[in-house]
Amino acid sequence: MVGTGKGAEHGILFKGGEYLEGTHKINAVLLDKTGTVTKGKPEVTDVLQFQENMLDYAVSAESASEHPLAHAIVEYGKKQAISIKPLEHFSAITGHGIEAVVNGKHVLIGTRKLMNERAVNIAEHEERMIKLESEGKTVMLIAIDGQLAGIIAVADTVKESSKEAIQTLKQMGIEVYMVTGDNKRTAEAIANQVHIDHVYAEVLPEDKAKIVEELQKQGKRVAMVGDGINDAPALAKADIGMAIGTGADVAIETADVTLVGGDLAHIPKAIELSRKTMKNIRQNLFWALFYNSVGIPVAAAGLLQPWIAGAAMAFSSVSVVTNALRLKRVKI
Repeated sequence: MVGTGKGAEHGILFKGGEYLEGTHKINAVLLDKTGTVTKGKPEVTDVLQFQENMLDYAVSAESASEHPLAHAIVEYGKKQAISIKPLEHFSAITGHGIEAVVNGKHVLIGTRKLMNERAVNIAEHEERMIKLESEGKTVMLIAIDGQLAGIIAVADTVKESSKEAIQTLKQMGIEVYMVTGDNKRTAEAIANQVHIDHVYAEVLPEDKAKIVEELQKQGKRVAMVGDGINDAPALAKADIGMAIGTGADVAIETADVTLVGGDLAHIPKAIELSRKTMKNIRQNLFWALFYNSVGIPVAAAGLLQPWIAGAAMAFSSVSVVTNALRLKRVKI
């Protein structure tokens, strides 16, 4: 109770005592990129237009999407005073992009894989894409009626606390991994900024839980940290699921621990608090066992007056509670 209360004071909400106990065993942390390592508020940085009115069609198509990258494009469109064209059809292609019919034209927005699957030729612009991705930007390709019409690059800045929190986790002997649906170059550029050595890129939302399972099979006790709807299966699969408090409700509902405010510094704090709580519990168990091991034989031999035995038993309980209350003063 004292441990969970101490956590709440620092913006770390444990759903129960079992999760506070389990957190100290964590030796691997898997971080979602968007909204966890990064701020989750991407902005358009580059627009390359190969067809007239490409941006009009891109903004119109993305206006029906709920993805953060789509919001970035729509916001950019508003600043450019783009007027939304009639949207006749829209469908999201999980992990790849979107497909829409805008004002009678067929629009595709998404990854290289989506363009290759739909036989859209993108080869002549490969160098431009590589350059943008090496800068940590997410590149979205826009095709109109089967022809590449443009490229939009979006950047999501890293949270101020990410680098320091990841360094602290490493010093605690915990391995740190990052998982993202972004391509490998963009993922590695972000990972390099915060010194994450292990990166899973181009991962479909449904495969995040499989990565957790893969790490568990290697004997690791895994904490998954995420904020989105697509992180929920991985949060449920992990030994300890940690949800960013500023994220989706379903992620918070699924997770075992909620990190209020989204500060990654809460992750090492949660693990440290769990370790100190378990140390306190072991101290209490040891002294209670020692106390009773000494007292019971003396009482059994008839060498204790009942009132002394009662007082001694009460003192045992008081000492345990007093030791537990010391947790209120520990620093994490």
